[in-house]
Amino acid sequence: MLLNEPTKFKPITQKNFREDPKIIAHLNCDEQFAVDVVSHVFPFRTNNYVVDELIEWENYQNDPIYALTFPSAAMLMPQDFKEMTNAVLSEDKNRIAQTANAIRYKLNPHPAGQMTHNVPIHNGELMHGMQHKYRETVLFFPTEGQTCHAYCTYCFRWAQFIGDKELKFASRKEDLLAEYIHSQPQVTDILFTGGDPLIMRANSLAKYVNVLLDIPHLRNIRFGTKTLSYWPHRFLTDPDAKDLVNLLRTIIKAGKHISIMAHFTHPNELKTQAVADAVQLLRDIGANVRTQSPVMAHINDDADAWATMWRRQVHMGMIPYYMFIARDTGAQQLFGVPLVKAFNIFRSAY
Repeated sequence: MLLNEPTKFKPITQKNFREDPKIIAHLNCDEQFAVDVVSHVFPFRTNNYVVDELIEWENYQNDPIYALTFPSAAMLMPQDFKEMTNAVLSEDKNRIAQTANAIRYKLNPHPAGQMTHNVPIHNGELMHGMQHKYRETVLFFPTEGQTCHAYCTYCFRWAQFIGDKELKFASRKEDLLAEYIHSQPQVTDILFTGGDPLIMRANSLAKYVNVLLDIPHLRNIRFGTKTLSYWPHRFLTDPDAKDLVNLLRTIIKAGKHISIMAHFTHPNELKTQAVADAVQLLRDIGANVRTQSPVMAHINDDADAWATMWRRQVHMGMIPYYMFIARDTGAQQLFGVPLVKAFNIFRSAY
């Protein structure tokens, strides 16, 4: 039975996390201060669903979802944490911003040449916000989708969310997107990515999707998203949830195949009725849900966790798609897992 009781989305950020009674009841003063300090460098955003339904607060210091969504001092190197602490204590806004930016630029904000590599040129114009990384697949970063319902602490695209226009990779040009794909008959797939494209209002997402539906060689439309994990109510009770579902139906009626490329990092993200109902709804309209995640220390670097997650996903009708490793960016000194360990986790879990 699908949930139909409206649940209002409430973002929790650096500015208001101390107003949440559950957070304040558990985090001590040092932990609260660390969240504040580190979130001047890395983006911090979670929400009431994650806090109320996913995190096990009685054991939050060992809880994978807490580690996945709440910044900690260990995300910065000790000297950087000290410098950021001193800047925050100074209450000097310019010093805080300069210190944060200096640290960010040491953390390889755009790994593997994301801003420049694989960015196509069409009719002499650089297609900023688009990547043609694979022969058959184009990646598109819609401007309105360059945020998320919650931010992962390990995020490989954290630089998209810190408010620095020079580091943001995105596009609003749906007509150029359609024109480019029309000109590339080998392209069969588009992946809308971010950020999270499914955080967009349905009418905003529709303007990017509808221009693609009459391209005959484009067969597959994919959405890279963590919405099922962080806010499954997007498909169920959000004000425009029906509009979003109807847009997905429109894509299917146009003869295109939909894949929801769902990011699930730990089996605990699969435990609520809301996520079960959202997955069932997507399956009922004909969308495939494929799952993916990196292996991250302190979160899911455990074969039993992966085995449990894969089994639950298959039981729910999802398709485990791939496991990957940390990119050379952000707090990789905390979350990165050696390749040999990742291989052994995969081998044991599979």
